[in-house]
Amino acid sequence: MLEALFLGLVQGLTEFLPISSSAHLRIIGEFLPSAKDPGAAFTAITQIGTELAVLLFFRVEIYLIVKNWFRFNILRVRDLSVEERSDNRLGWMIIIGSIPIFILGFLFQDSIKTTFRSLTLIALTLILFGLLLGFADYLGDNAKGIRDLKIGETFIFGFAQSMALIPGVSRSGMTIASGRLMGFNRSAATKFSFFLAIPAVLGSGLYQLYQTLNDPSTEVFTMTQTLIATVVAFVVGYAVIAWLMKFISKASYLPFVIYRSVIGIALLVAIGTNLIG
Repeated sequence: MLEALFLGLVQGLTEFLPISSSAHLRIIGEFLPSAKDPGAAFTAITQIGTELAVLLFFRVEIYLIVKNWFRFNILRVRDLSVEERSDNRLGWMIIIGSIPIFILGFLFQDSIKTTFRSLTLIALTLILFGLLLGFADYLGDNAKGIRDLKIGETFIFGFAQSMALIPGVSRSGMTIASGRLMGFNRSAATKFSFFLAIPAVLGSGLYQLYQTLNDPSTEVFTMTQTLIATVVAFVVGYAVIAWLMKFISKASYLPFVIYRSVIGIALLVAIGTNLIG
């Protein structure tokens, strides 16, 4: 139970920062007393908690997006204001941007649980995609806001998010990097990465929850332990969102780039010296 609680804390702390929560859960699992990989299912289910934190933190904006999308597309209300039409359009952007990760997640579901969880691969992705984030943030323009999204850009966001199927890449890191390269300001790129993650993460988490309930014997943690970890991830994740949105309004992503590089190099050294493996 203590291990599950600790991993829930780690999930909440790292999910929204561009440092890859799945990589941290995978690495830290090696140093716990049980010395076991928490598994893709545990990661996906605890992410439900962090996505609930997104829904709560951005509840007003998300409510308006859902309400006006429903009014325009289901109820066929056509006399929407400019802002309400913008909400409807943003709803479609979230749906369209979610398509790539659902397709690729389904096609590579076996690799996600096995090959992609290689510690060597995680170390390399932490370093390489961390440098990419720093490069993108340095070159990125601040001209565009979240309401300026176009369909082509949304697909790019979506494919960038799909890269996070590999632990170490970071869902938020890749979507933010792609957004910065396309000229979106830090706030817009970060916020859309949060919105875009909602369907994908909740879908993956609920699917893994269903599978785990059907066959709990395959998991490291019991369902009770996993659910308690999910609650911890929710509480901590909410606090991290509030901090991050303030942080990026004043600073760059450079501290995260440095952190990723240090962790990646340290992991390679640990693997090379057989400290972990």
